[in-house]
Amino acid sequence: MHATTAGTGEAQQGVPASRRIGPYVLITALDDPRSHNPVPERRYIARSADGEHTVLLSTPLAGTDPQRFMAEAEASRYLLGQFMSPAVTCAASGEAAWHARPYLPALPLPTALAVHGGPLPERTVRALGAALAEALVIAHGQGLTYAGVSPAAVLLAADGPRLTCFGTVRAAAPDGTPRSGLPGLDPGSLPPEQASGGRPRPLGDVYALGATLAYAATGHTTPERDELPSALRTILSRCLARDPGARPQLAELLDLFAPTAAITPSAPHPANPAMVQVPVDAGFATRTAALLGPGWLTSPVIAAIAHQSAAVLSAEIPRSTVPTSRQD
Repeated sequence: MHATTAGTGEAQQGVPASRRIGPYVLITALDDPRSHNPVPERRYIARSADGEHTVLLSTPLAGTDPQRFMAEAEASRYLLGQFMSPAVTCAASGEAAWHARPYLPALPLPTALAVHGGPLPERTVRALGAALAEALVIAHGQGLTYAGVSPAAVLLAADGPRLTCFGTVRAAAPDGTPRSGLPGLDPGSLPPEQASGGRPRPLGDVYALGATLAYAATGHTTPERDELPSALRTILSRCLARDPGARPQLAELLDLFAPTAAITPSAPHPANPAMVQVPVDAGFATRTAALLGPGWLTSPVIAAIAHQSAAVLSAEIPRSTVPTSRQD
């Protein structure tokens, strides 16, 4: 748990103004301030002043255009799929920019690596890759380019990852404006064509996904090729191709991370225990679910998630009545 340092609003009934954002009181920052990984937005675990709702609340970084930030939050409300974490509540007109989603006990990917003590096992990386690829397949099917996949954008929960920070590349700067070096954007997971100001497109999400999985497997978004697990080396290297046309399709990634075979679901691959195979006729969701069974996260990560959940549950805040913001 990390101390909160930002907020808006006036102090009410014993709650300092620095701990209030909209109708919520901040409990703790989600991200470890000691982490060297860029985080595209300020994220807090917060609770409504009546104590009824706990949320993950986000505000823009200093220098980020609040209108672009809120436009991406609004667009994220349409995201579908189990592994997406769209905004549910947004700041009312005239308020300082923020948005929130229901709280789920989860660790940012960089925190998970720190807790684990280094790169994650291949089984975890495969499960992560399948779930995120599935999430992006659904988004692309909706006509949406995510433009925000990065290590910090991925939260690890017990039942699978959640993808946050939708549209942070677009929020950072408009198309046509170079984005290299802008606060919050991880240079290693920023596709070259977007870094130079290009419009985000689906194959840019493939690049960012490859960089994020490379980070999970090695601790770096741009590792040397021989640092990558041998079974993932070729496909992740292709994801990181500078030429978008040389990158693989998401369906190919799913086939690699969750290969099908006429065997019992969740049975390990006979030659590679890190791989889990599923029946030939399984759809995307079934194939991904087979990878997210018991053991997909390591014991230290599970323990840290449980510790966070207990700390949030026991956190106490003064109760008060405040106006509610728009929630569809």
